[in-house]
Amino acid sequence: MESMVEVRGLSKTFDGSTYILKDIDLNVAKNEVVAILGPSGTGKSTLLRCLNYLCEPTAGSVRVGSVTVDAARHTGSQVRLLRRQSAMVFQSYNLFKNKTARENVMEALVTVQKKSKAEAESIALRLLEKVGMLDRKDYYPSKMSGGQQQRVGIARALAVNPNVLLFDEPTSALDPELVGEVLNTIRQLAEEETSTMLLVTHEVRFARNVASRILFMEDGHIAADGTPEQIIDNPGSVSPRLQQFLNFVSK
Repeated sequence: MESMVEVRGLSKTFDGSTYILKDIDLNVAKNEVVAILGPSGTGKSTLLRCLNYLCEPTAGSVRVGSVTVDAARHTGSQVRLLRRQSAMVFQSYNLFKNKTARENVMEALVTVQKKSKAEAESIALRLLEKVGMLDRKDYYPSKMSGGQQQRVGIARALAVNPNVLLFDEPTSALDPELVGEVLNTIRQLAEEETSTMLLVTHEVRFARNVASRILFMEDGHIAADGTPEQIIDNPGSVSPRLQQFLNFVSK
């Protein structure tokens, strides 16, 4: 099976002594959907952000698609190439407040990929329809709910046609009644089986239903790696800590 993401010896410290990530090795296959679970402060979001160098690793290498960047020796151009391999959906949406939904999706297509405005607009409208936001195409973020903003964020991520989609707790900033619309959008993408996806989430039931593979992180390393059946349905056979975590989040 073709590998889309390869991480070797990835570590991250913030003060030279406290490890946020510790010597992580990871392979993700093309079109695989991987959910990352674990307590707060275990490095889940940091791992995701290291994959596109929004957070620079202290050591180790990251490959996404055909681009590899080594923390020990890399150039700015290599990092830029790596970042073009993936797109991230942030927990806080990160939309441009002065641009409409359509303009938010068009932005990277015009400024980074140098597409014409007509082509960028055609792509934006198609993707806004895909995420159920075509009727809000001319709305500014201030006129949209959190769930609507996040769906625009997903359309924006899809617009650059990335090899890998990264979701950093995409529902954590949403009111409970808005979570479902975003999860349904992500579920539809996963069911199409055309995107490699890594998803940091606290929605265990959703992870069970949408992911083909579950990672459980603890103390900066991957403590368990397996199928949803292994990790979520039978956690006691994997580790007591995993069992304890799932018992806590399911309350």
